[in-house]
Amino acid sequence: MSDLQDIAAIRTLLSSQPRPAGWAARRRRIEEVGAAVPAAADIVREPASVGDRPAEWSLAPGADRSRVLLYFHGGGYCSGSILSHRRLVTEAGRAAGIRTLAVAYRLAPEHPFPAALDDALAAWRFLLASGYAPGDIAVGGDSAGGGLTLSLMTRLRDDGEAPPACGWLISPWTDLAMTGATLVTKDAVDPLIHRAYLGELADAYVPASVDRADPRVSPLHADLKGLPPLLIQVGSSETLLSDATRLAEAAGAADVPVTLEIWPHMIHAFPLWNATVDAGRRALAGAGRFMDACL
Repeated sequence: MSDLQDIAAIRTLLSSQPRPAGWAARRRRIEEVGAAVPAAADIVREPASVGDRPAEWSLAPGADRSRVLLYFHGGGYCSGSILSHRRLVTEAGRAAGIRTLAVAYRLAPEHPFPAALDDALAAWRFLLASGYAPGDIAVGGDSAGGGLTLSLMTRLRDDGEAPPACGWLISPWTDLAMTGATLVTKDAVDPLIHRAYLGELADAYVPASVDRADPRVSPLHADLKGLPPLLIQVGSSETLLSDATRLAEAAGAADVPVTLEIWPHMIHAFPLWNATVDAGRRALAGAGRFMDACL
C-alpha cells in the first residue's frame, strides 16, 4: 500500500466515532485506539515506579541496557498512558537498539501545570539514580509529550545540569498560546487536532495565573540555547505543523543542531500507527538512527 492508502485507513478509524465527551471517556478512547495493536511478543517489559507514578521498562532482543530512551506520551496533558503508547515506545527502543522507560505522568485537569513537568524531572532523576549518565539518555515524546520533553531540557539547562544526549519530538505541541498559522490553514485536512479542542486542553492544563506563552508550558517561546541535538518529525496534514517548523527555526537560530522532517500526507503523531503505516515505521527507523548516533 502507498502512504496515502495507509493513512487513509487511520483517518477512517479516527472519524468512525465522534470525540467522546468528558475526560474519562477520552482517556478510554485513546487507550482503545493506541492499544489496538499490542507490543510485539518479543519485547520484554518490566513495571517500575517513579515515586508514586507508574512507569514501564522495555527491551527488544539485542538492545543495549546501558542506554535508554525516556519517553513522555501525548494526549494534550489530559489523556494518554503507558498502554496507549506502548507499541510506539517499544518499537522506538527496537529501532534505536536501546532500553526504554515510559512514564505515566500526572494528567490535567486533576493535576494542572506544573505536575507533568515535576513528574518529568522526577523521571530524569530516577534514571540518574539508576546509574545512567546524562549522555546515555535520549528523551522523547509526541504532541504534549514533545512539549514536555523540551520543557524538561530547558529546565535542566537553567538548573545548570548536564543535558540528555538528544531530544526526539513527534508532532510537538510547543505553543499553548496557539498562534501558529497552520491552526487555520491545515484545519480542513487534520482529522484529529483543531483549535477548539486545543483550547479545552490548554484550559485544563494551564492555571489561570500562568500566561499560556510562558516558556515552561510553551517551550517555543523559551531560550533554546545550549540544548542537545533535536530531531523533529511532523506530518504535512497537521494543524500543529507550525509548532514544529517554528521550533526548528528557533532552535537553529539558537545554534542547536536540529533536523526537521515534514512527512507528506501524514497526520498528527503518525508513528503511533507504525504497525500499519509504513511511513510510521520509516520514521521510527530514522529516529532510531538519530538516537544511536547521538548516544
